[in-house]
Amino acid sequence: AYQTISDYLDNLCDRSTSMDPDDFRMLHESMIDALTPGNPLQDYYQYREEQEDGGYLHDLVKTCQQVLSEAEDYHTVKQQAIKLGKLYGDLQVHKHVIENERIPRLQNWFKRYQKEWPELSWYEFSACTGSTLGIFCLVSYTLSGKMDATLSNQIERSYFPYMQGLHILLDYYIDQQEDEKEGDLNFCAYYDHEEEMKNRFRYFVERTHEEIQRLPDAPFHQMIHEGLVGMYLADRKVGKLSNAKSFVKEMLKVSGKKATFFYYNTKMYHKLKPGREI
Repeated sequence: AYQTISDYLDNLCDRSTSMDPDDFRMLHESMIDALTPGNPLQDYYQYREEQEDGGYLHDLVKTCQQVLSEAEDYHTVKQQAIKLGKLYGDLQVHKHVIENERIPRLQNWFKRYQKEWPELSWYEFSACTGSTLGIFCLVSYTLSGKMDATLSNQIERSYFPYMQGLHILLDYYIDQQEDEKEGDLNFCAYYDHEEEMKNRFRYFVERTHEEIQRLPDAPFHQMIHEGLVGMYLADRKVGKLSNAKSFVKEMLKVSGKKATFFYYNTKMYHKLKPGREI
């Protein structure tokens, strides 16, 4: 249900009839309420013309609240989950406003976090906030009954920024041509050149690998890591990008054998299921 909220709001904002930051902010309050059992439902559409969804968004929020209210240890991770949820919401607000305001807003936003993450550029930080993987990991461990304060802090650190950043940078990488055509923001466009982008992707791969070794069930998290690389790079859209072959070869090499396994199996899936995207 939480991922459905994310996808639904992304569609609303990407092709919105509104360019109002208050509208985008209010829409994404639903994602914070979904992570906060007991929060009253709000009129998430109050700043836009389209008002009626048949109760769809409210039902999704209530579903999330119900599940989390039954999780005994959710209080242990609630702070981290809401922190990641708010960062995600901030990104969606700043990147969907009118085009000439997007970059200044994102750059000013990053200034508040630059001391904590000096090794990141503003566009890399933005990418790191655009994934919900950390929230899912926190909630998954909570529902399994394995959660404590030490683990919740380590999950946040292991998934944010590097695993989440790798996830969204890969997503932007395969969408470069499509985003250019549609006039949409793409963070890969801000690297100075192809070699710099390749080096920075390699850095994210290496740091992700390093951080997830500190988690229990490290092989599972490693599978997520390598699966992201393999499946995204096997997308049909990659073949249309310039210098894609050398980029894919380098990323698979640094990511490990399982990434290559996922890559070739996904390529085979596409051959067997023509026309379908992952």
